[in-house]
Amino acid sequence: MKHVLVLGAGKSSPYLIHHLLQNAEAGGWRVTVGDVDEGLARERVGDHPRGEATRFDVNNEATRSSLIESADVVVNMLGPMYQDLVAWDCVSHGRHMLSVSYRDQAVRDLAADAERKGVLLLCELGLDPGIDHMSAMQIIDNVRREGGKITAFRSYGSGVPAPGQETNPLQYVITWNPRNVVMAAENGAQYMEDGSIKCVPWHHVFHHTWHVDVDGVGEMEAYPNRDSLSYMQSFGLEDVTTMIRGTLRYPGWSETWAQIVRLGLPNEHLRITGLAERTYREVIEMFLPLNHAGPPIESRLARYLGISPTGRIMQNLKWLGLLSDEPTGCRGDTAAAMMVELLEKKLPLGEGVRDLVILLHSMDVEYPDRPAERVTSTFTSEGQAEGFTAMAISVGLPTALAVRLLLDGRLTLRGSQIPTDPEIYEPILKELEKEGLKFKEKVEVLG
Repeated sequence: MKHVLVLGAGKSSPYLIHHLLQNAEAGGWRVTVGDVDEGLARERVGDHPRGEATRFDVNNEATRSSLIESADVVVNMLGPMYQDLVAWDCVSHGRHMLSVSYRDQAVRDLAADAERKGVLLLCELGLDPGIDHMSAMQIIDNVRREGGKITAFRSYGSGVPAPGQETNPLQYVITWNPRNVVMAAENGAQYMEDGSIKCVPWHHVFHHTWHVDVDGVGEMEAYPNRDSLSYMQSFGLEDVTTMIRGTLRYPGWSETWAQIVRLGLPNEHLRITGLAERTYREVIEMFLPLNHAGPPIESRLARYLGISPTGRIMQNLKWLGLLSDEPTGCRGDTAAAMMVELLEKKLPLGEGVRDLVILLHSMDVEYPDRPAERVTSTFTSEGQAEGFTAMAISVGLPTALAVRLLLDGRLTLRGSQIPTDPEIYEPILKELEKEGLKFKEKVEVLG
């Protein structure tokens, strides 16, 4: 019997595990779920006869190596910082790895070793990155078959509360790893527009926004997502003059988060002694210039950030609790760890609240025998109020489908990959459509 090992039982994993267990008997496999929180792993597995839960600490080399060696396919749902450890062990033991995280340089560098061992390291397999790559490549390949040439590529992804619900002043909920939200701008971003390359340093990412209209949702704000230019080669779009990958939020998110970044709170390097006992107010004071018996912290914070002391941004910072006298109770010792725990506490997906995921592609196409066109492809999906989130479904399902393709022998690619090959995206998009996860396409003639 084949063995599927799922590492990580967090917010993005429930539907993946559910789907794998639901199909385990027909597929002829068993599923082990490992997490540092063994209770959470047991909760995900339940009492399924083909499921097993175990405590898994990724930093325990012996346990990590042994578990990976016992599997046929390893599904890595851990944070991006652990991807290299898992990938190295998978190549060492000749085991396939599927991951929803971005493919970093270390995993790219394993390509030759993975091919030699007959191993597939398939990254960027969730929603964004993941389904966005697959759907984009399907459009690109269709355009090429018709003799077209793509001159501009824009792609956006998002996970937010569904419209028309009361949530919180920031209009955001945590449905995936909150650490990824806190550290979203840590590497800055770059993209190209009308032939000009734009480099955005980490502390300016959330000042660098623009409006995007989404059919059925309305106006949203976009900010650049990492290195868009690296995908020009991945998608075979070396000749485009516009290459943008962005993230969407409801208007207003970025103006508040930009100030949190400016304060320096998304910092995983500076260690704060006694952080758990310190109040949020004390921590904010640490990130302000020296106070020589000056005005109250609210006034100094507003002056330092250059914002209104009574405006919306300050109200959002207060609502988050960053100026409260409550001890942080943080289990970590950095400001970033504090922010991760604070977002989990203040921005949960409340009872009865549905989340919404969005993918949007917009491509300008030139043809030799007809006018230029703009192809817009939009995917939106809402979660179940009392069931799985849209984020968990759209991240977990394509990953589970890739497991099935591998174990059925229908996925023969090896080496370090992302899902831009038709051998991956064609069957997965077809199955997603059967599950109701479908893009709506619109074509406009450009004047």
